[in-house]
Amino acid sequence: MAVTVPKIKLGSQGLEVSKQGLGCMGMSYGYGPPKPEEDMIKLVHHAINSGVTFLDTSDMYGPLTNEILIGKALKGGMREKMELATKFGIKLEEGVICGEPAYVRAACEASLKRLDIDCIDLYYQHRIDTQVPIEVTVNLLLF
Repeated sequence: MAVTVPKIKLGSQGLEVSKQGLGCMGMSYGYGPPKPEEDMIKLVHHAINSGVTFLDTSDMYGPLTNEILIGKALKGGMREKMELATKFGIKLEEGVICGEPAYVRAACEASLKRLDIDCIDLYYQHRIDTQVPIEVTVNLLLF
């Protein structure tokens, strides 16, 4: 029997996701050592097969390794069943918050590569760079 999780629209661009999402941070960061990859892939599949269509990750989680894990979990037709959010905003090498357009573009391209996908459904700023006007940061995202 198919499970239906209620959906909600995010923003004004038509993105619709399940009201319940799966935050993926704890799979590889933040709550002790990373969890076994095979178990986390099974968890992602279970969530999607249970009607959860919204997953959230970040380049910061791991760092970098959570996006790689989620990319692996989305193989075999899973990507088509869900919407994916990931974040940018912290230059990992330096540990500084950054909203400069060149950094944002490079971070997005790197996330796409780690996730092994062509499109991120919701890409948003993890931390706000108070030195760069938000209009400058997000204008890049509207290309």
